Amino acid sequence: MIIQKTENSRISSFDPENYSFGDHFTDHMIICEYENGAWGEAKLMPYGPLPFSPSNMAFNYGQACFEGMKAYKDSNDEVYLFRVNKNFERINKSAKRLAMPEIPEEVFVGGLKALMDIDRAWIPTGEGKSLYIRPLIFATEEGLKARVSNKYMFAIVAAPATSYYSAPVSVKISDYYSRAASGGVGFAKAAGNYAASFYPTQLANEEGYEQIIWTDDSTHEYFEESGTMNVFVRIGDTIYTPPTSEKILDGVTRDSFITLAKHKGIDVRVEPIAVKDVLAAHKDGTLKEIWGVGTAVVTTAFKSFGYQGQNFELPVLSEEDSYALSLKKALVDIQTNAAEDPFGWREKVEKDVLQTV
Repeated sequence: MIIQKTENSRISSFDPENYSFGDHFTDHMIICEYENGAWGEAKLMPYGPLPFSPSNMAFNYGQACFEGMKAYKDSNDEVYLFRVNKNFERINKSAKRLAMPEIPEEVFVGGLKALMDIDRAWIPTGEGKSLYIRPLIFATEEGLKARVSNKYMFAIVAAPATSYYSAPVSVKISDYYSRAASGGVGFAKAAGNYAASFYPTQLANEEGYEQIIWTDDSTHEYFEESGTMNVFVRIGDTIYTPPTSEKILDGVTRDSFITLAKHKGIDVRVEPIAVKDVLAAHKDGTLKEIWGVGTAVVTTAFKSFGYQGQNFELPVLSEEDSYALSLKKALVDIQTNAAEDPFGWREKVEKDVLQTV
């Protein structure tokens, strides 16, 4: 790895008590370029802009994917990553679907640990705080012919993170727009998936909803995801979540929630969730919770949902009674080294990593 440390750290200008999610970036970033059929040597360098022209093929043809991860500090100021192997596997799954070269493990994992070590001072401590990490791959060749690019860049940037939503949100169940279609790229973290979701979300916002529960593209009768999150429904004492597919992202937080719930003896059913069944459960009083999970939010509880012009309120539960909140606490406790990790998910970032890369 080529290492170029910044001579002008910006850490003194960062107020850990006053910032928003994703609006400050750490001192350094990782860059690695692909050309002539091979990835070059990774570089750790000062964070900053890169020179690209409007003819960049990523801008024109959308070859771009990314991951979302977090680093955490415990009470002893030690730094931990979470389930790194899952994100590494998924970014390459996304890259393959978008006809981009897969990133080598030593570049992804080695770069990640080097960046966390050198910028560990940027990782905030306290409830709901972490460092959000964004690995990404995108085309860099200049050209206006619709084809696969011959040049790419892998990068990792990071930003201090706070709670994404500070309170439960209201959601609209979509009966027209879909997030993904059969045979498409819904299972990949393709940048274009998010761009396509913004307009329907804007429309929902105008109706007073913060987010959307996406339904299937063919019938709009089944839940798929919610906003940029995987979705969970609790009916009675059973948790339901849709199975992953070519349309539904294999979320790391989703998998962690399922594993934790089963570990606690909660009945979890990975099966299709019909809108009509959710409405029926609300009517008979057995619908207890609906929530979304993802790296950025960890968990977002829903206070109500709208469907075809009607609004339905959800019960207000204490943390003790809420599966969503109790599972969130259990997960965050593992991530921040506040509890035992029986699954081997947590990975400590050793100090002075740069001396070994």
